[in-house]
Amino acid sequence: MEEAPIIEMKGIIKIYPDGTKALKGVDFSVKQGEIHGLLGENGAGKTTLMKILSGMLHPTDGKIFVNNKEVRFKTPADALANGIGMVHQHFTLVDVFDGLHNIILGMEGHGLFSKIDVEKAMKKLQKLMDDLNFQVPLDVPVETLPVGVQQRIEILKTLYRDVDVLILDEPTAVLTPIEVKELFDVLKKLKSQGKTIIFISHKLKEVMEITDRVTVLRKGELIGTVNTNETSPKELAKMMVGREVVLRIEKPPKEAENPVLQVQDLWVKGDRGQDAVKGLTFNVKAGEIFGIAGVEGNGQTELIEAISGLRKIEKGKVILNGKEITGRPPKELYDLGVAHIPEDRIHMGLVAEMSVTENSILGLHWRETFRGPIGMLRWNKAKEHAAKIVKDFEVLVPSIDAPVKSLSGGNQQKLIVARETSKQPEFIIASQPTRGVDVASTEYIRNYLIKLRDENKAVLLVSADLDEVLQLSDRMAIMYEGKFVGIVKPEEVTEEQIGLMMGGIKHES
Repeated sequence: MEEAPIIEMKGIIKIYPDGTKALKGVDFSVKQGEIHGLLGENGAGKTTLMKILSGMLHPTDGKIFVNNKEVRFKTPADALANGIGMVHQHFTLVDVFDGLHNIILGMEGHGLFSKIDVEKAMKKLQKLMDDLNFQVPLDVPVETLPVGVQQRIEILKTLYRDVDVLILDEPTAVLTPIEVKELFDVLKKLKSQGKTIIFISHKLKEVMEITDRVTVLRKGELIGTVNTNETSPKELAKMMVGREVVLRIEKPPKEAENPVLQVQDLWVKGDRGQDAVKGLTFNVKAGEIFGIAGVEGNGQTELIEAISGLRKIEKGKVILNGKEITGRPPKELYDLGVAHIPEDRIHMGLVAEMSVTENSILGLHWRETFRGPIGMLRWNKAKEHAAKIVKDFEVLVPSIDAPVKSLSGGNQQKLIVARETSKQPEFIIASQPTRGVDVASTEYIRNYLIKLRDENKAVLLVSADLDEVLQLSDRMAIMYEGKFVGIVKPEEVTEEQIGLMMGGIKHES
């Protein structure tokens, strides 16, 4: 007789006030003591479904059963009372509080300055950490801790509330490979204690490694639930996208040529006035992809902003094709053959309210092609340009006059890539080019970056996705606290060595 599910969601529908149908009658169930993967493209409804289960959102229709009993959650506190807790992708910690006070914050009877409560909490937390075989400092401000440790505090915060079902939303997005392994050890320990874990991810390799079963959503609908040991990454990708997806990138060997970009002893400050980039020297050659890997927050953003003219350079030089471009504004860099695919497509790459056509010529609109008498825009040329790149890059749009916010994340990203590379650049900065993008668009963008490299363009790739950097790069640097701890060829290092470098340990070649 099949074991009854601990959680059962039936016919869950979620329609937002603007009419968006996020979930269209989804059934979802998990058993006690299993690690259950939840997969789907960007916008498939994974996080929405779990926010409903954790009490953060209310379903438009449908029923939820916990241990065969129907429940209705008005708030996350109701879900916690029923043993369900969620650790979100973006942590909900108070930076200036220490770990202990973050964990007990909001719990009835736990005053911030109550010695008795603190002692009782410390005892319970120490037992939790001993049981799970991991220790975290609870007496220092969380803002001083690495992201992997902050995540453990988030997990402790949820477990402290005696949950039976732990929901993790993209838990490995900001972790090094070593921290991922440590997290998986914790999840296996929780499973052995009878806890149930729902693991939301887009990383097929990790889902295959850690889960017992996997449920796949596509466009707000349930595609199916499979046993992990009876499926494959290729089959899961097909369920997510609705067609065959080539997961491996074909990268023919190519001899890189002369340096297109040279960076010499570059120093850049962060938003708080600290040194974010500390004396970096490197080059990117024609016909190569130079990748930069590392946990986010180690100076990658500041480096890219400095090279692309968006942030002041304190010291050092940036040279493009033999010409110094240090501190030049973005418009000048565009004219000199630099393209920039920014890490934040909504706030830096696109204007959400503007049309596909308008977004397709951003940064290009001052060129003679699009300028008529007295500087007026030639809309016929702009629309021709938009129609061409939408067709060439297979960008799915309602129409070229539709606002860009109506496009899916993957199609927004393809539009940026299309626009930036349509100006025939010699040097392309690709920062997090597939972040939050579905499997099909990821496949397309990665193959296109290889195509640019094969056309002798120089590509600087910055990505928090280690697999992406390993697959695409001809050479790669690992960045830690504003410096490179090694520049290596991907095929000459193991993932374990890269993980150590991402943690700040220099590579001995």
